[in-house]
Amino acid sequence: MRFPSFPTFIRAFHTITNTTSAFVRSSPASSLGRTIHSTPQRAVLYRSMQNIPFLGALFGSSSSMADNTSYPVSKPEGEWQTQLSPEQFRVLRKKGTEMPGSGEYDKHYPTAGVYTCTGCSAPLYKANHKFDSKCGWPAFWDAVPGAVGQRRDPGLGMVRTEIVCNNCGGHLGHIFKGEGFKNPKDERHCVNSVSINFNPEDNK
Repeated sequence: MRFPSFPTFIRAFHTITNTTSAFVRSSPASSLGRTIHSTPQRAVLYRSMQNIPFLGALFGSSSSMADNTSYPVSKPEGEWQTQLSPEQFRVLRKKGTEMPGSGEYDKHYPTAGVYTCTGCSAPLYKANHKFDSKCGWPAFWDAVPGAVGQRRDPGLGMVRTEIVCNNCGGHLGHIFKGEGFKNPKDERHCVNSVSINFNPEDNK
C-alpha cells in the first residue's frame, strides 16, 4: 500500500475534520454547516482522498445492493452498468456517496417541478419538498407518497437509515430525523444529486 506524504495527510485531515463537523452540529442555525461550502482546502481533500484509504471510504461505496427485495424495475448488474454512467452506477447500485457540495442539485431551488430517479425515472420528490439544510447535499423534508423506501444501514461504526427508490431499489442517500429543522416533519432526506434528475414540467 502506498501511503501519502505527511504534508498531504495533514492537509486532508484538517479538511475532513472541518467537513465532518457539519454532521455533529446541534442546531441548523449553527455556522458549522457552512464549513462544507466555505473551506478553501476542500479541493485538497478531493485530490488526496484516493491516496488515503480510510478517508476515501467515507465517501466511497459502503456495500453492494446485496438484499433480496424485489422491485418493479429489476435489471442485471451488467445492464445497469451499460445504462448508467460510472458515477451513477457507483452511487445508485453500489451505495456510493458524492463529495459534499459537489452535486448539481445541492443549491438548486426551483419553485415547481419534480425530482425523479436517475435509474428508472420514477418521481421521488417535489420541488416544494426541498430545503436548504447547508449539509452539502440536496435535502428534502418529504417524498412523493410511496416513492421512497427506508432500510437499516449499518456501517462506518454507526447505524443509519438508507433511503432507496421503491421502483428500482437505487440508492438515494440517507434520512435523518429530529435535527431541529423547521419543516413540517423535522426530517432531512440527504440525497445524492447523481441519484436524481429534475423535470421542471412534471407536476405530479
